[in-house]
Order: sequence, then structure tokens, then C-alpha cells
Amino acid sequence: MLRTAIFALVSVAVIQGAQATEKKRDNPLKPSETWDEMRFDVVGDREILDGSALLEIDAPYRAHDAATVPITIRETADSDKDFVKLTFIVDENPAPVVAEIEFGPAYGDLDFETRMRVDSYSNIRALAETADGEIYMIGRYVKASGGCSAPALKDADAALAGVGKMKLRFFDAKGEAPKASGTRREAQVMVRHPNYSGMQMNQVTQLFIPAHFMDGMDVMQGDQLIFRMTGGISISEDPSFRFKYIENGAGSITVKAKDTDGDTFEREFPTGTDS
Repeated sequence: MLRTAIFALVSVAVIQGAQATEKKRDNPLKPSETWDEMRFDVVGDREILDGSALLEIDAPYRAHDAATVPITIRETADSDKDFVKLTFIVDENPAPVVAEIEFGPAYGDLDFETRMRVDSYSNIRALAETADGEIYMIGRYVKASGGCSAPALKDADAALAGVGKMKLRFFDAKGEAPKASGTRREAQVMVRHPNYSGMQMNQVTQLFIPAHFMDGMDVMQGDQLIFRMTGGISISEDPSFRFKYIENGAGSITVKAKDTDGDTFEREFPTGTDS
């Protein structure tokens, strides 16, 4: 009995130690023939610079859920660049370009988070472009599989019933809007959408569900662009985008989204409270 208990404790300690090692592991990008083949299609013959001194990436070494892998890109304190565009790429996905994010003047320093599908063990890359045309890359190798074909969390009727519903969350104390323009704020926009990839199977009919995903979204502060997203099948179900921006005193944020079925969704949120 005592020996069993000791063995169990040792096993737990070993597992926890291995998990801690995985978390601490730098886990850089790995050589990729797939990336070598598609690089020109993504950036042409433009030079790609090492972004490790200017940008930080936060992504799991081993994803808990391959259909909702979180990834965050932040500009470091050492950066003095004006980033205007961010492109996410998953090398081994059927559609490797996950999304392109264009930033407006209201964005400020780069700080952006979303969730994506990862179909097999792969490099995840972020290509950040500056206003003067330089491209900096940062990335990680992530262990995940099956994300593009993973069954939807909701059945089709429930998923489609809520399509286009939006929420905006603020991370300021008590959700209060700053009184003065120029204040840096953090917010998160969430949109209900199944984002079917075309690779998922209806569990009842055993037929593939046609691709139906949100392929565009503008987030505006008054008439000023915060960011514009152009996406593909690799953005997760119920897309979520967490971002920081500079308050301009407009009093509201407007989110306009569209999907591949031609449907459009729009909502205006006051900047004082979560909605």
C-alpha cells in the first residue's frame, strides 16, 4: 500500500516535471519544406528579417485543443517600429495563411491575440510588416493535430441560430472609459460563428459540412480604423480577437463582419462598459 502511494507520488512528480520542462522550452521554428515552397507566394522575393528582438510570441508547446490554439504577438520594449500588418501562417494547414490583420492609426504598439485551428504538428509563424515595408518574422513549433477537421462544439442548428451575435469586453478597471483621448486600452471582440472549414463531418449524416466561415471584419473607433481582419478556414469557431488600441474619444467601437455566405453583421458598442 505504502509502495503504491510512493510510486503514485513519484509518477505525478515526473509528469509535472515534464510539463514544466515543456513550458520552459524555447521551442523555436523548425526547418520546413512546406514553408520553403510557399514563401514566395506569401511575400515574393522580399527579405524576411529576424523579429525575435522586436516581437514576442506566446503559443502553447502542446495545444490543449487543436481547434482553438491561442496565439499572442506583442511588440517588445526595445522596438521602435511602426507595424501596420500582421500575417499568421500555419505551415502544415490545408490553407496555411490563417489571417491578415491590417492596423490603423488607432492601434499603437502591436499587441494582438486570437485563436486558430492547427491540423498537424507545425510551425506557427507571424510576419509583421512595418510602414516602410520591412518584414519581420517570429514563430514557434506547436504540437497539435486534427484542428481543421475537429467536430464543431455546437450542433448545426444551434450554431446557425446564433450566427453574427457579438460581444465586446474591456479590461480596464470596472470597464470605465478613460475621460481623455490618447489612453491605451485593451479590449476583446467575440463573434458567434461556426467557422466551418469544409473538412468537418456532420456526426449524424456522416456528410462533410460545406465551408462557411467569417472571412472579413473591420473594427472601427468612430470613423478611424483600429484593425481589419481578412481570414480563412483556420480561424477557430466563434472567432475571438483581443487587442490594444489608443482611445480617441469617439465614444464607441463599431464591429462590421462578413462571411463566405455573403451575410454581414454589424454592431456598435459604447466604450464605457462591456456589451
